[in-house]
Amino acid sequence: MWLAAAAPSLARRLLFLGPPPPPLLLLLFSRSFRRRRRLHSLGLAAMPEKRPFERLPADVSPINYSLCLKPDLLDFTFEGKLEAAAQVRQATNQIVMNCADIDIITASYAPEGDEGTGTLKIDFVGELNDKMKGFYRSKYTTPSGEVRYAAVTQFEATDARRAFPCWDEPAIKATFDISLVVPKDRVALSNMNVIDRKPYPDDENLVEVKFARTPVMSTYLVAFVVGEYDFVETRSKDGVCVRVYTPVGKAEQGKFALEVAAKTLPFYKDYFNVPYPLPKIDLIAIADFAAGAMENWGLVTYRETALLIDPKNSCSSSRQWVALVVGHELAHQWFGNLVTMEWWTHLWLNEGFASWIEYLCVDHCFPEYDIWTQFVSADYTRAQELDALDNSHPIEVSVGHPSEVDEIFDAISYSKGASVIRMLHDYIGDKDFKKGMNMYLTKFQQKNAATEDLWESLENASGKPIAAVMNTWTKQMGFPLIYVEAEQVEDDRLLRLSQKKFCAGGSYVGEDCPQWMVPITISTSEDPNQAKLKILMDKPEMNVVLKNVKPDQWVKLNLGTVGFYRTQYSSAMLESLLPGIRDLSLPPVDRLGLQNDLFSLARAGIISTVEVLKVMEAFVNEPNYTVWSDLSCNLGILSTLLSHTDFYEEIQEFVKDVFSPIGERLGWDPKPGEGHLDALLRGLVLGKLGKAGHKATLEEARRRFKDHVEGKQILSADLRSPVYLTVLKHGDGTTLDIMLKLHKQADMQEEKNRIERVLGATLLPDLIQKVLTFALSEEVRPQDTVSVIGGVAGGSKHGRKAAWKFIKDNWEELYNRYQGGFLISRLIKLSVEGFAVDKMAGEVKAFFESHPAPSAERTIQQCCENILLNAAWLKRDAESIHQYLLQRKASPPTV
Repeated sequence: MWLAAAAPSLARRLLFLGPPPPPLLLLLFSRSFRRRRRLHSLGLAAMPEKRPFERLPADVSPINYSLCLKPDLLDFTFEGKLEAAAQVRQATNQIVMNCADIDIITASYAPEGDEGTGTLKIDFVGELNDKMKGFYRSKYTTPSGEVRYAAVTQFEATDARRAFPCWDEPAIKATFDISLVVPKDRVALSNMNVIDRKPYPDDENLVEVKFARTPVMSTYLVAFVVGEYDFVETRSKDGVCVRVYTPVGKAEQGKFALEVAAKTLPFYKDYFNVPYPLPKIDLIAIADFAAGAMENWGLVTYRETALLIDPKNSCSSSRQWVALVVGHELAHQWFGNLVTMEWWTHLWLNEGFASWIEYLCVDHCFPEYDIWTQFVSADYTRAQELDALDNSHPIEVSVGHPSEVDEIFDAISYSKGASVIRMLHDYIGDKDFKKGMNMYLTKFQQKNAATEDLWESLENASGKPIAAVMNTWTKQMGFPLIYVEAEQVEDDRLLRLSQKKFCAGGSYVGEDCPQWMVPITISTSEDPNQAKLKILMDKPEMNVVLKNVKPDQWVKLNLGTVGFYRTQYSSAMLESLLPGIRDLSLPPVDRLGLQNDLFSLARAGIISTVEVLKVMEAFVNEPNYTVWSDLSCNLGILSTLLSHTDFYEEIQEFVKDVFSPIGERLGWDPKPGEGHLDALLRGLVLGKLGKAGHKATLEEARRRFKDHVEGKQILSADLRSPVYLTVLKHGDGTTLDIMLKLHKQADMQEEKNRIERVLGATLLPDLIQKVLTFALSEEVRPQDTVSVIGGVAGGSKHGRKAAWKFIKDNWEELYNRYQGGFLISRLIKLSVEGFAVDKMAGEVKAFFESHPAPSAERTIQQCCENILLNAAWLKRDAESIHQYLLQRKASPPTV
């Protein structure tokens, strides 16, 4: 799944009691008065409340599910018939399954022969819910403007049980024979290809669509979709039928994803040396969808914005996003679907690996994206930011109840997981890594595996101590800070290295400081792109001698910013590296890493923020998009912090000084020979300057916006976000009304999302309130409400307060809408972590103590910690930052 998954709720279980072979049945549910009442009416009993969680017993397991579902797209219900072939592995008087929000009509078990097999038959009915999980309804508008609903699925982690009674655990695999009874004018899709389509005997308007039997697979990967779609198709060079399903009339918008998918399948087949095991793969855009995408085997579901590209109206960043998400989900077809984690404890294996290899795939398909540099800014630094907190968690988290799974669909499982796999790949080398991956996938195909199984395969392939090294990264939270100082000894350079846990709050205060086995690379100015030395640091302190390094040469740790650690240089070593930023002799990813390390050290109070501001000024000649993107992100964090002071305008002046030279060089219009990264950089820089109130940028943005609205000159897709942001930030009620009108008129979800994300930039209190009200209106899709409210919270100091009040006032509706899923965690994080006053941490904590959100518990703790860290940072550095900015104003630096 991309980024996160729909939420599991407390499992309700079907408990079939009766000694096999006699088919005496008793169904037990929990937590539902309506269901308890219905069970009593059937002469059945109710399960005691709050039964402690336990895994399903292994005495009975499924061999095959024969499942027929008949959704009603008008009444939002469905009927189901299940015939499950089961294997009784040891004598028992009960069959225990999972089931939620389903009413059982009849149930029976019949043994067959002496082999311990039998058939379980269950007839049931359920609701096509509006919670974006299980078997649910998704609202869309036809080309003629009529509102209709599709029936779609989202089962990860534990919501297959909302569509049919099942053994809903990843390790309990079976084959599936799926049939759907649907209106004859609707498209019906499932994991496998259609093998039969015939009229339904009871209703001439319906057809029964049968799909081929699946391979052995987990329940969370089952999928079905019923709705109205167009498609484009091709065959991969390996002969797999690839289709992209789009809303009706938008088939053209599926062509980019189709091209990416057709290149990606053969890439993975060659990389893993294992063929794609199904005859087809469908990629489909779903209107209402909580996650970014979901890797259902053979039927991958996506948000529209993660799949559809309009050649004229999609921006460069959207193309890149689609390429990455397609790469991520198709990687899961092998890593996750063919070989599945044994339990949710090993979720990171699925998500961390897919989050790493999606970049490898995109780099193969689109080398011009310079995607590995972007990885450092998008994943590596994001993971380090979260993992420096006391309320982080190890990559491998022991998961008991599946409701705990939702908490670990986060930057640790995805981004830290991807980062340590990138480090591991670099440590092993590509050849042995590929060999180990093939051994792993071949050994465990159609089975389940744990983290240790992957380490064993990679250890066998490489001969290196993989388990010993990697256990220090996956079983304990956090990462090291490597302190380094140097001494010239004749013609050599002596380095003294020491490691300690990096903490967002400064120094580590625990008893025994954790240690890591750290693969370290060291480069010098003689050849900045090559490692002069590679070592494995397996102790708290080490001395290293670099041979033949001249006194005037710089030395840098962590070539390519691959090792998952931060580096603190002695002042002399740092001083020697800074000219490499200005003259660009340091590679881009190393310039980025150096700046990001310094910024994090300042946030933690290890160095002064003023020192970092001075380094930022050295980036005046910087040409690289990703370096600017990371710099922009860090200045945004600092701006948010300083919005709590009375010198917020001074930091905006600093932003303008840093960004205006590159803004002038780029201009507004693309030049001949420019590519993808230039387009991204232009949008970033103009947005930053416009938001900061750069006079020339503001005037030009207003002129171009007026022409766009009047239809004289339509803005290119890459310029829309920066222009919309600029005019809204410095606009009035009329500007907001125009933006809301553009939103209503937009036919493309990408454009609607683009507008939704910037609405929070508006500054006037009554307009902020208008935007917040809009967030919960019918105009905004449920999954996008979060980004509107989050945009308000991030837009201004007043917006932050207003968004927090709005969440508290509307908590019941918001919580019910997302049912405690990952979107509620994201909403909380976006809305409160920008505060920088101690008492706000107490207020946030108190609110959630009286309004529990179990799946967001860890997020709430992290947010409260961040608020306290912000407050400490402000107290510590605000005055020195202010003095530095005033001093700059008095004597501007020459560049």
